[in-house]
Amino acid sequence: MQQQRVRCIPFTHAAKSTTDLSDQLDAAGRTIVDLVQRAAVVAEENSRHALDIAQKLSHQLRAAEDRIAELEAEVTAYLERADRAEQWLHRVYTEIEDRFLRQTDDCTR
Repeated sequence: MQQQRVRCIPFTHAAKSTTDLSDQLDAAGRTIVDLVQRAAVVAEENSRHALDIAQKLSHQLRAAEDRIAELEAEVTAYLERADRAEQWLHRVYTEIEDRFLRQTDDCTR
């Protein structure tokens, strides 16, 4: 195998002027501030969106709670009606038993 020669390039610290360093620093600072501002805008939009969703869900929850209350009231009303119907059926049964079944027993004796 043939060996390749590696060419070394010496590293020299190039002296930069103060103006170049200041320009780089200013550019970096502007870039960071710009990124922070963009992040703030995105965070604000996300916050607004989350608030909108929370408000919609809150309204839906309130509507569901209202509907549940309505249904519970209906259930109570139907249970009361069923209880009254059961009382009437018991009264009718008692009347039939008193009027007809006892008379039949009296007739057969």
